[in-house]
Amino acid sequence: MRNRQLPEKENKKNPGRRNVIVLFLGTVAHALTRSFTRLLAQDQTPNRREFSITTRNYLFVPARIEVIQGELVRITLHAEDQAHSFTIDEYRIAKRMPTDGTTILDFQADQAGKFTFYCNLTADSNCQQVRGELIVGQK
Repeated sequence: MRNRQLPEKENKKNPGRRNVIVLFLGTVAHALTRSFTRLLAQDQTPNRREFSITTRNYLFVPARIEVIQGELVRITLHAEDQAHSFTIDEYRIAKRMPTDGTTILDFQADQAGKFTFYCNLTADSNCQQVRGELIVGQK
């Protein structure tokens, strides 16, 4: 068998066209990379949960809050009748709420489990019964 060769076409180089194609492909690749990076960043940004807790008549209202591990938590604390505190030992949180005042608390719920929050003030013996529960579910 004989190899038949096809006639060679004249190879004209067009550097302008090639540069446009390379520039176009580079732009597309850059846009795809930025979009992918943005999507990854969104997946890694923790959700933010906001709660408002009021103390009155020696009770936290609500007395239970639930979040998912890794979420950012903001709690606005308000003491209606007298000064109280909001304490979670495992998170090393101890915030004082002045009478008829507001305190804002931010933290990341990085430990899963059930945690008691309570008033740690000792001026009034009834403050020891002011308790609630933080539930942090696993991802």
